[in-house]
Amino acid sequence: MKTISDAQTSASSHLKPNKRGHEKLKIPFDPEFSPGARNAVNVCLRIRLDERVCLITDHATIEVAAAIAHELDQLGAPYHAWVLEELAERPLTNLPQEIADDLAQGQVSIFAVQAQRNELKSRMQMTDIVNRHKIRHAHMVNINAQIMLEGMRADYLKVDRLSEKAVEMVRKAHRIRAQTEAGTDLVAHLNPEYKWLKTSGIISPEKWGNLPGGEIFTTPGEVNGTFVVDGVVGDYLCAKFGDLQPNPLTVNIKHNRITDVHSENRELEDDFWRYTHTDENSDRVGEFAIGTNIELKDVIGQILQDEKYPGVHIAFGNPYGAHTGADWDSSTHIDVVGRKFNIWVDDEQIMRNGKFLLEV
Repeated sequence: MKTISDAQTSASSHLKPNKRGHEKLKIPFDPEFSPGARNAVNVCLRIRLDERVCLITDHATIEVAAAIAHELDQLGAPYHAWVLEELAERPLTNLPQEIADDLAQGQVSIFAVQAQRNELKSRMQMTDIVNRHKIRHAHMVNINAQIMLEGMRADYLKVDRLSEKAVEMVRKAHRIRAQTEAGTDLVAHLNPEYKWLKTSGIISPEKWGNLPGGEIFTTPGEVNGTFVVDGVVGDYLCAKFGDLQPNPLTVNIKHNRITDVHSENRELEDDFWRYTHTDENSDRVGEFAIGTNIELKDVIGQILQDEKYPGVHIAFGNPYGAHTGADWDSSTHIDVVGRKFNIWVDDEQIMRNGKFLLEV
């Protein structure tokens, strides 16, 4: 099977720079990507023939984008495909104006790229446009072959039913406790002024979502305790360090702020500390989330899929205040994921050793 990275070579041989984008993206792709691409187009985004689609990719991920473009062609939906390296140097300092203009004119957007260091600003510029124009947006940062064959093949109607039941419970709750045998033990007190969001893979104009999907999240009122990251950390550190189970990262939190971190992997410890001290709110818990994609069997070392793995994950930095109602901000956002959680919503246990106890 050809890998996504192989597509970098085929991309340069099949594509030529085009400031107007590509109305057809005819790049060879692994046919095994088709079920996941079909899921994205027809189930998650529910694209209609009269809707305009903005498809954004890069050379490293163009094979996935080509599979999605094929499904758009099959549907007959009009689209423009943009390849980042044709418009600007990477890492991106800003979102290219051509993409910004195209985004603002459409109803659906898909962002399938590999993250590079210091590109969060350009992604925030993109999601600002998405939020402002209420675009149904699929965020597929660091999508790869394994995710296309696993998480993107999930039954998202089933995941959505579980997510809906879970979000109904937490919206009425005052606190959530999370615990693992690895040492996580933390309590999140919830702020009733902050909204809970459901991003189950069924994407609406109200909130763009990651694909693969499967989580509910809010900005917490206050988090205290210890989070042992024996799964993955987010952003570009995920690609650098992968699955952390052999050398977990322990993060201690008091009054919503990181007090200290520790890992036998000192480079991980130093990089994570530096990232979470970029600005005055980079060390602040901005997101408290529960993964609801029950078709995922384990962490794979890729944050895009792993944050949907059943359990709790939290993120430090940007609280997605435009959606949750949080009135503070940060230029950074980094998720941390653990394994095999026990979760209590108020006094009711909803997960035991990573398995949901909810009936759907």
